[in-house]
Amino acid sequence: MPEPQSNETSSDEAFVRFVNVQKSYDGEILVVKDFNLDIASGEFITLLGPSGSGKTTCLMMMAGFEVPTHGQILLGGEPINTVPPHKRGIGMVFQNYALFPHMSVAENLAFPLEVRKLSRAEVGKKVARALEMVRLEDFGDRRPAQLSGGQQQRVALARALVFEPEIVLMDEPLGALDKSLREEMQYEIKHIHEELGVTMIYVTHDQSEALTMSDRIAVFEDGIVQQLAEPNVLYEKPDNAFVASFIGENNRLIGDVVELSDTACKVRVDTGEVIDALPVNVAGLGEKSTLSLRPERVFIEPEAGSLPNIYEAEVREVIYLGDHLRTRVFVCGNNEFIIKTPNAVGHPALKRGTTITVGWARDDCRALDA
Repeated sequence: MPEPQSNETSSDEAFVRFVNVQKSYDGEILVVKDFNLDIASGEFITLLGPSGSGKTTCLMMMAGFEVPTHGQILLGGEPINTVPPHKRGIGMVFQNYALFPHMSVAENLAFPLEVRKLSRAEVGKKVARALEMVRLEDFGDRRPAQLSGGQQQRVALARALVFEPEIVLMDEPLGALDKSLREEMQYEIKHIHEELGVTMIYVTHDQSEALTMSDRIAVFEDGIVQQLAEPNVLYEKPDNAFVASFIGENNRLIGDVVELSDTACKVRVDTGEVIDALPVNVAGLGEKSTLSLRPERVFIEPEAGSLPNIYEAEVREVIYLGDHLRTRVFVCGNNEFIIKTPNAVGHPALKRGTTITVGWARDDCRALDA
């Protein structure tokens, strides 16, 4: 189990701080375990993980709807554990939109401003700006039921931003949308964040969504942050087997470590092949290790001697997907080994049942925990 992770933002610069935060609902089982995280002002950070991993509980503690069992949450340097939700000045966007059905779009947006006792003129100006921000200038008089799912989500986003909070929390906000709308809203939220510079904490179980939108991602499992890093680092350099399998598609080969140094190791799989790998999170010589290898880092029919890892493979399935070819092979004891070949490089002639050679570089094959 990895140690709780911190990050590169110093505590002096942090706008939001979680310090040794724990949460238990029954006094026995911790759903969040020693959560430490510093978030800079204006950062877009995503809490990513499967259901029950603790990410939403952390968001609810930030919002004030849950109270930490242990530890502190600070906002702008001030502890907020005992501050009620409505006094935290935080915008919130939920998956179910949470719009008032009896109010028009404009009235929904005006509500948080009226609660703060702004003048009618100021309310009108801010509502108009918020509608323009989400491209719904002509929809102010409509009721939520008259809008599509994507439009309702835009209204929910606008309502969270209309009173100009310093921080916005989003809990699976795009989960109810279809694929094309979800992708459109991902870019829209990203662009609004870039324009406003507001701090955003985003919760999702969708790894592609997290990769698309985030400055950094905290990957949760079993109440612990398994890794905290920028999207490209999480994908290219996972710290453990869970992160490697949860972020993007990943080929896994399991074997015993037969040679080990600081910069290289050899792992023998059950079918006898010995694979050169980069030791990242290896228990030791003679121990089990999971090798992680991205499908796009595998070469078909590499030149002999060009790579340290070249093996015979049997083609089990070939699927044409437009921009790339997806080939499933049996190699090194793995019947679900995937190779992605970009369309731009031209496709080799592959047929089911044929034997080919495949290869990969040592540093692209990461030796992780078993």
